[in-house]
Amino acid sequence: MQLDPIDLRILAQLQEDGSLTNVELARRVHLSPSPCLARVKALEAAGVIERYVALANAKALGLGLNVFINISLKSQSKEALAEFERRIAEHDEVMECYLMTGDSDYLIRVAVPDIAALERFILEQLTPIPGIEKIRSSFALKQVRYKTALPLPQRS
Repeated sequence: MQLDPIDLRILAQLQEDGSLTNVELARRVHLSPSPCLARVKALEAAGVIERYVALANAKALGLGLNVFINISLKSQSKEALAEFERRIAEHDEVMECYLMTGDSDYLIRVAVPDIAALERFILEQLTPIPGIEKIRSSFALKQVRYKTALPLPQRS
């Protein structure tokens, strides 16, 4: 789908506040409600807009510890990678999981309440996954920047 400047303004507004009514969104992007809604529906149908979510505050939920964990697997086979990915997706603590290049096979980010919860996660949830060779953790001391809005192309 080719995005024009109006589509980009719609995306920028919805990334800022996904709960906007169509009438308010249309006002902000200088369209009438009917064409605005048609554009939003087209963006959804094209997969540009995947879904709408509410972003919860981790600290308010008692999840004050963000940990990045590098996980190396014993095997790089397609089956081993698929099994790890299936098993890691079962855990709510895992916020992100990336297949990496270089020495580490995977990088995951987990959100847990404290060190004790991290220890339980590693010992009871992570280490039983078959094929894991090495686990290395890094703690986030401070969140310097967190955003969910993707950078949009600049169009005139």
